[in-house]
Amino acid sequence: MPTKEEVRLRPYISFLIKNKTLRYSEFRSYLAMRIALILALNMQMTIVAYMVYQLTKDPLSLGMIGICEVIPAIGFSFFTGHIADQNEKRNLLMWCIIGFMVTSVIYIGLSIPSFQQWAGISTTVWLMYATVFIGGATRAFASPANFSLMGLLVPRKHYANAATWSSTAWQLGAVIGPLLGGVVMAASDYTISYLSVFIIHLVSLLALLKITRKPLTSKPTDPMLKSLKEGLKFVFSTQVIFAALALDMFAVLFGGAVALLPVYATDILNVGEVGFGWLRAAPGIGAIITLFTLSMVPLKTNAGKKLLLSLAGFGISIIIFGISTNFWLSFAMLLLSGALDGVSVVIRWTILQLYTPDNMRGRVAAVNTMFISSSNELGAAESGFTARLMGTVTAVVFGGFMTLGVVGVTWWKAPKLRKLELNE
Repeated sequence: MPTKEEVRLRPYISFLIKNKTLRYSEFRSYLAMRIALILALNMQMTIVAYMVYQLTKDPLSLGMIGICEVIPAIGFSFFTGHIADQNEKRNLLMWCIIGFMVTSVIYIGLSIPSFQQWAGISTTVWLMYATVFIGGATRAFASPANFSLMGLLVPRKHYANAATWSSTAWQLGAVIGPLLGGVVMAASDYTISYLSVFIIHLVSLLALLKITRKPLTSKPTDPMLKSLKEGLKFVFSTQVIFAALALDMFAVLFGGAVALLPVYATDILNVGEVGFGWLRAAPGIGAIITLFTLSMVPLKTNAGKKLLLSLAGFGISIIIFGISTNFWLSFAMLLLSGALDGVSVVIRWTILQLYTPDNMRGRVAAVNTMFISSSNELGAAESGFTARLMGTVTAVVFGGFMTLGVVGVTWWKAPKLRKLELNE
């Protein structure tokens, strides 16, 4: 007769047997670290965006947040990939998490009302921009270290499934972070909210420390500039990788409606902090639905066509969101946009893991960071500037139509991506 403990663990064991990637304990620790880290970062940026907009009441300030994050994320990525390939991945990621914890401490100080009265609103906002810049620089190191570390935790044959679970962990953090940020802001104040972020960063650090240090599989011996050139050459000469990255960059660049959510929550939908948190979390909720589905039913056949069609649907959902004045319709469209974007995330991560040689993972991940930062943070900047020029609603609708145009050009210009299959 099985014991009570065996009966209690039976569903968990059955789940691990069906999902071979999750049998690896260090990969499970990696997923826990990733969920906590992304949760903390999304929660923090939700609070930062809302606080800055409440201080300035200017959509351009939201674009400035994007600019301050994208400049270091792209600029530092020119050499962070080389550094990631040169150094042990777990320790590098550990120092990055400590760096994120430092930014949380700075935000705690900037959120204290007495400091704002002493320094003034303008100075406080510019110091927040500077802290966002520090966070962007830290992320430029964290991304290639994280990407390279994941490839060392599971066998190559499980990369596609591992990419799905890693993306699912990312989206869980992306969903819970904004929701928790909105709830904590509504229930307390900015100082307590940033303190909560610091504690969650600490949880991610403890999860990472459960992973042992990994020996270097190879170490680039070329000078940094030559090493960087090799990484860029590899990406630009591999049409499937380059097309997937460029498609994601331009599609999300023009479809960056999330950056303007403080304006929608405050001035258009009138839903306050909690409603803002739900709107910010909606794309992640949709992505989680997609990612959990794909973890059980992997994308293999017609992956390229599914990628392009899903991003076309993403553009349409952004257009409808832009013109909506109903909270539930807006929430549904953001949910749909996240579900469709989830397909893109899984396919892109799988392509990068399968097509990238082990000795170039850091450099290719750094190039990926440059593209992704361009799409997310430049998208936020583009949304803020176009909203200032043509109005918030017009800017979002314009971005949705531009996304459709990018998908059409990619369909025509990148036949290898259109015909992509992910069969073993």
